[in-house]
Amino acid sequence: MDFGTYAAQSDDELDLLEGALLIASDAHPGLDHRAVEGELDALAEPLKRRGLGAMPAPAQARVLADHLFVGIGFHGNDADYYDPRNSFLDEVIARRTGIPISLSVLYVEVARRAGVAASPVGFPGHFLVRIDDPERRLVVDPFHGGGALDEVGLAELLRRSGSRLRYSSELIAPTPVRQVVARMLMNLRGIYASRGDYSRLLLVIDRMIDLLPTATDELRERGLLFARLGAPGAAHADLARYVESLPHADDVPEVKRWMERLAAEPAMRAQN
Repeated sequence: MDFGTYAAQSDDELDLLEGALLIASDAHPGLDHRAVEGELDALAEPLKRRGLGAMPAPAQARVLADHLFVGIGFHGNDADYYDPRNSFLDEVIARRTGIPISLSVLYVEVARRAGVAASPVGFPGHFLVRIDDPERRLVVDPFHGGGALDEVGLAELLRRSGSRLRYSSELIAPTPVRQVVARMLMNLRGIYASRGDYSRLLLVIDRMIDLLPTATDELRERGLLFARLGAPGAAHADLARYVESLPHADDVPEVKRWMERLAAEPAMRAQN
C-alpha cells in the first residue's frame, strides 16, 4: 500500500503501525514491513507468557518498563534528539532509541501484542501512552523509561512544555491514528526545514496534505517550497488553492502578490 492509498482510508481503517512504517519507507525504500512486524512480535513474545492482560494497569506498566527499557535497553535519545532516524520505527528498533512519539508507537505495538489495552496520547509537547484496565487508566512516559505519571506529574509536564493549557483529563484521551501519523510527519517537517533539506521536506509536506486534505497551512508552505525549488506552475497552483480555501485570511494579499510574480516568471524567461 502506498501512502496516498493509506491516507485515503477512513479514520477507523487506519492502522498505526502501517502509517509509521510508510513514513519509514520514504527514508528506506524497499523496507520490509513484515520483517519489522516480526521484530515487534519477537519483542512481545516473552511478555505473552506472563498473562499481562489479567494484571492491573500499574503492574502491566512495571512489567513493560522492565522488559523494554531495562532488559532490552530502549531509551530516549537526549543526545541527538533531532536526528531524523529517531522518527523511523525500523531505526528505533535497531538502535534502541527514539523520541517520545516513536517510542510511544513502539510501546503501544508491543503492549497490544502482549494483551495490554494501550493507546497513544498526543499530550501537548510530549507524546505519552495510556494503559486502561477495567477499573483504572494509567499514563506512562516511554521516553523516560516507561514511568507512570499521576495528575501532578502530568500538570508539571504540561507546564514545562510551555503550554498555557490547564491540565484536564481530556488531554490524556487516546489520539486518533491519523493525528499520530500527522504528528510524526510534523516532527520530520521541522527537522528537514531546519536543515534546508528541501527535497525531503517537500515529500513530508506531500504526505501531510494527503493525510489532512483540509489542511491549508501545508498548501501555502508547499507552494512557497515549489517556488524555491524552481517550479512556478506547481507553486502557483498550490497558492491559488490556498486563497480559494481561505479567501479572507490576513495573508491573502501577500500570497496574491507572490502568485503574480510566479505567473510573470514564464513570460520573463521567454523574453530572455
